[in-house]
Amino acid sequence: MELETRVVHGGDQPADVHGAVSVPIYATATFAHPGVGQTTGYDYSRVENPTRHHLERLLADLEGGVDAVACATGMAAIACVGDLFAPGDHILHSDDLYGGSIRYFRTVLGKRSVTFDGVDTDDVVALEAAIRDTTRAVFIETPTNPMMHVTDIAAAVAVAKRHGLLVIVDNTFLSPYFQNPLRLGADIVVHSGTKYLGGHNDSLAGYVVTASSDLAARIRTIFGSVGYALGPFDAWLQIRGIKTLALRMEASQRNALAIASWLRGHPKVAAVHYVGLPDHPDHAVSAQQARGFGSMLSFELVDEATALRVLDRVQLIAYAESLGGVESLITYPFTQTHADVPEAERRRRGITERLLRLSVGIEAADDLIADLDRALA
Repeated sequence: MELETRVVHGGDQPADVHGAVSVPIYATATFAHPGVGQTTGYDYSRVENPTRHHLERLLADLEGGVDAVACATGMAAIACVGDLFAPGDHILHSDDLYGGSIRYFRTVLGKRSVTFDGVDTDDVVALEAAIRDTTRAVFIETPTNPMMHVTDIAAAVAVAKRHGLLVIVDNTFLSPYFQNPLRLGADIVVHSGTKYLGGHNDSLAGYVVTASSDLAARIRTIFGSVGYALGPFDAWLQIRGIKTLALRMEASQRNALAIASWLRGHPKVAAVHYVGLPDHPDHAVSAQQARGFGSMLSFELVDEATALRVLDRVQLIAYAESLGGVESLITYPFTQTHADVPEAERRRRGITERLLRLSVGIEAADDLIADLDRALA
């Protein structure tokens, strides 16, 4: 089946005696046993729930994985993967990375004596040079948040596999509709389902999708033991959201290209970072490994005062954290998503007081451009 069909009909539909077309919400903590030593396949919702099971099979199908687990948040999904590592292990990660991931690495896994280093994961020479005897994994975010750098996943995988390393890819920005890292050789894909998969800014969720049965079993053990599970109500919202994933991704991508093209011609905009622009330095590699460029962009204003004025003046576009919903959202990475990253590191990566990040929604592009035009006046 084509992706447009699979987002609607993929996964294992739970049996329903009433013939419900929509997956039922199994709002139960526990399940009765038919008899001693017997099970329906579901015993306790921390481990398995029919609503969540359908969602997990759907994500595994869309990403081309062996299995998927649906977690309470995107950070819970990353934490579930983090539990694979032991004291003394070393992880390399993309040097431009979501601030929450950096915070988790340094404040949580760091306390367990797991060490980390950021590296340009698209520079295979630099990546290989950064590998130590204790390195166990490469964590890639592509495109990166918020500077929109793209890693050649297959090239990074080739380096990692020569050294026996796991490759973990955060695929939140493009979703499985546009990009499938497992098919490029990655071992694990993580998502914040709060973003494009849910798509309506009304549900928190996260996913871990695995490429092998061994990894799937290890992640399942961690998932059930710790209790990272997504509840059935949010699982149902995620299923509902994914049904329109193809439509939303295409619509928001069209808008993003129109807005990026308009922004780059504005005299108060110093730079636009959108992978879909043909002259973006990573446009070609993205076109090679993905089916689309997504709808995330960032742009730099001529000065801090202009950036703050835009945040104060936008009306249709909401000044809010998060991304990937039907509504367009604008974010100030310097004080929001990357506030916990040391200032010197932020500035080195281009995250300054002049940078804004825009998650483009599905509204009419002309209305979004008019809103930005008013805010920039």
